[in-house]
Amino acid sequence: MRPTREVATNNGQTYFVTSNSAGRQCFFRNERWADLFTASLLSYRPDRFALHAFTVMPDHFHALLTPRDSLERAVQFIKGGFSFRAKKELGWNGDVWVAGFSDHRIRDVADCDVHIQYIERNAVKAGIVSRAEEYLYCSASGRFELDELPRGLKPGFVVGLDGGAKALPFQSNGQSNSSSQSKSNGRSNSSSQSNGNNMDGGMDVAPLERKES
Repeated sequence: MRPTREVATNNGQTYFVTSNSAGRQCFFRNERWADLFTASLLSYRPDRFALHAFTVMPDHFHALLTPRDSLERAVQFIKGGFSFRAKKELGWNGDVWVAGFSDHRIRDVADCDVHIQYIERNAVKAGIVSRAEEYLYCSASGRFELDELPRGLKPGFVVGLDGGAKALPFQSNGQSNSSSQSKSNGRSNSSSQSNGNNMDGGMDVAPLERKES
């Protein structure tokens, strides 16, 4: 049975979002396309969503974001906003994206860490670069201003048995084996990885509808 879609997602929840290009065309191998999409994506933060991590792959993108309004509205800005600019600034008159998108609601600190690592190592898995920070169209490069994670998803945050928040020392929550320091937006640099990537380093995405896990 298909999960019931939330009526509204402007509830402080954070999501991992993926969408593919139309026909899996590698639009973003072109620097002008990749630069324009990155600029368009960043132009909507922080007003439309908080952006915590992202990568622009040749034929798809991944993003970790917290919508200010509904999730559907946030993705509409990302995809529709770029489609408009591609037509205006790049002279493209065809489809840019498949219809719909795939999303996963982030459950906790460990889940958040896994998906950030998946996003930021995607270009490495695809064989585009040897180190995550070398890929220019990714938050791992350190080139872009990002938004802090919600308090409940920052490393070291746990909920006590009484329902209250408890702050633990960094990396003491058991989901990270890395000794590197956290980045400025308060996330861990652990080496944990997500499963489900395909041969080009991306996730398989159902093209016609949003699927929620």
